[in-house]
Amino acid sequence: MDLEKRTSGPPQEPPPRRSDPEGCLAAAIRVPVRIVVLVLVVPVRMAWDLLVVTGRLLRDTVLRPLGRALAWLGRVLFVWPLVAVWRYAVVPLGKGLAVLGHVLLVVPAVWFHTWVLTPAGRAIVWCAAGVGAGLAAVGRGLYAALALLGRYLVVVPAVWFHTWVLVPLGDALVWCGKGVARGLGLAVTGIGAVLYWTVRILLVLPALALWRWVLTPVGRVLAVIGREVLDALGHGWRIAGHVSRAFGRFLGTLWRWAVAEPARWAYRTVLTPVGHALRDSVLRPLAEAGRAAGRIGWQAFAAARLSVRETRADLRRALFGPPPAARRPDRREPSVAEARTLGSSTTALTKD
Repeated sequence: MDLEKRTSGPPQEPPPRRSDPEGCLAAAIRVPVRIVVLVLVVPVRMAWDLLVVTGRLLRDTVLRPLGRALAWLGRVLFVWPLVAVWRYAVVPLGKGLAVLGHVLLVVPAVWFHTWVLTPAGRAIVWCAAGVGAGLAAVGRGLYAALALLGRYLVVVPAVWFHTWVLVPLGDALVWCGKGVARGLGLAVTGIGAVLYWTVRILLVLPALALWRWVLTPVGRVLAVIGREVLDALGHGWRIAGHVSRAFGRFLGTLWRWAVAEPARWAYRTVLTPVGHALRDSVLRPLAEAGRAAGRIGWQAFAAARLSVRETRADLRRALFGPPPAARRPDRREPSVAEARTLGSSTTALTKD
């Protein structure tokens, strides 16, 4: 339940509060606000700590194992089949299609480009170069003729008209426009001065007085109240954290001495000796008996198997004769005498 980080070293002192010009008002508001906020914040902080502990428990015991199981199931159901399909089906099929496309498309296309399109393109480029040279010569002649006609039919008359008609007319219009603009500027200046002083007297000066003598004092009072409320919330939250941590430690101690310690004592002093006695007196003899029975059964099965092999070998020799070549010495089967000896030892163990 220790939900806050502990800082190493000596406790740091809080920074000094700045001097407030409204000291009496702040002192009168601070204590009642902090009391009310502390009463309201302590249940919220304890509920928050409880939710944090519950969330961490759910994350560690339920959500994280469930997520790992879902991730493994997703890998088994989706990733591994897709990887297998990609590796053993799509990749070989793609390589085969690439080789087939190279043989059927790329090689013929390269041959066609090298031996058909390239010579044809060079021939077309050579013909086009000759035709283009002829057309360029004709175009240069036509351009020179049209440029000469345009100069004497369009450019020279236009320059004369601009110099002797448009320029004098533009100068006259500019002089008239300057006079009209000067008159309009004087009129607008007078009207603007009248409107400025009217708005200043009717709106600006009353608004300035309202801001200076009404809104500013009210804002300062509200700022003091808001600052004190925020400080009270911070102090209340920290105090509620200490209260919640102390309550959590109390619950942990109660759980330890009421449940954990009695369970540990019962496990160490009662269950462990009983388990050891049960293991030594019941489980170990049963295990030894089971292992002995398994050894005896396996030895009997081996003796029976050897007898069956000898009988089958005798029948084969009686029906088909001896084998043409002797078997390898390391693969030699046990004889009937060895099988009988093994059977007698099995009987002795059974009697014991």
